[in-house]
Amino acid sequence: MVHSIDDCCCLWLYQNGGGTMANVARKKDKKITWKEIKRQKSLLIIAFFVTVYGFIFYYWPLTGWIMAFQNYKPAKGILGSDFVGLDKFKFLFSDAAFLRVIRNTFCMGALNLVTTTVMAILFAVLLNEIRSSLAKKLVQTISYMPHFLSWIIVTGILHDALSSTGIINDLLMRFGAIKDSINFFAHTQYFWPIVAFANCWKETGWNAIIYLAAITAIDPSLYEAASIDGANRLQKIRYITLPGIKPTIMILLLMNIGNVLNAGFEVQYLLGNGLVQSVSQTIDIYVLNWGISQNDFSLGTAAGIFKSAVSIALIVICNYLAKRAGEEQLF
Repeated sequence: MVHSIDDCCCLWLYQNGGGTMANVARKKDKKITWKEIKRQKSLLIIAFFVTVYGFIFYYWPLTGWIMAFQNYKPAKGILGSDFVGLDKFKFLFSDAAFLRVIRNTFCMGALNLVTTTVMAILFAVLLNEIRSSLAKKLVQTISYMPHFLSWIIVTGILHDALSSTGIINDLLMRFGAIKDSINFFAHTQYFWPIVAFANCWKETGWNAIIYLAAITAIDPSLYEAASIDGANRLQKIRYITLPGIKPTIMILLLMNIGNVLNAGFEVQYLLGNGLVQSVSQTIDIYVLNWGISQNDFSLGTAAGIFKSAVSIALIVICNYLAKRAGEEQLF
């Protein structure tokens, strides 16, 4: 999934030989002199402010992680609160509710990763096969629109469509698939597919952008040669398009594997209710309930640290496996 312009820029540099250019620059082994520093003064000043900004807003807040090892009290502050060691982590892993939200978060995150990735690739490939430039631009523009809708609007649409009197129940009864309407939000077996569908509907068009960019970078002469050899459209997709975007797929998978535990907060919080609470609660909701609702900031911080540690471990392990398999890797 593409989450920001930074992701797009990194992948563009990667696809267009960024690594090669860096190697050439290293080979030159240019010495840093005061003359060069003065010449690059403007860039260095900008880089300084960006570094300070990153330190203040990205790294300095990590000092708050010390709360996970304290019985933190806002009145006493971080320096005055009592240290309790790993007691908060011990409580987490002895709490059946936390173990359940780990299962929910991982399963929903994995399901979202697989479905959104597959749908984005499929949509990008199909969109690339549209011959009419006007129709292609129209479909592409329409597919972007759900990305800019807030989750409160998306969940509202889902509630209306899947309610007992909604359009989904109406269509199912009209076609004879069911006799009585179904309350989809009262049965646990429907909740994860609903969340996966909501993510696919909202993000497929946006996620397909980078795959479309990768497809356009494929040498057109490969398609011309395949046409001369008598290949049809499906064969071109199988033997040219998909292998051509394979490096992009691998890099995006590695980038997004760390987001498996970021299964979401808004959609689960807004769609969940007491009837499906056993499958709708995620780590983020658990942190909200304990860290804010019950003022146990230490426990909420410990849960957040656990999620971050697992995300980093997943990225490192998957990157190592990709390296062993000879595939593209992040580092």
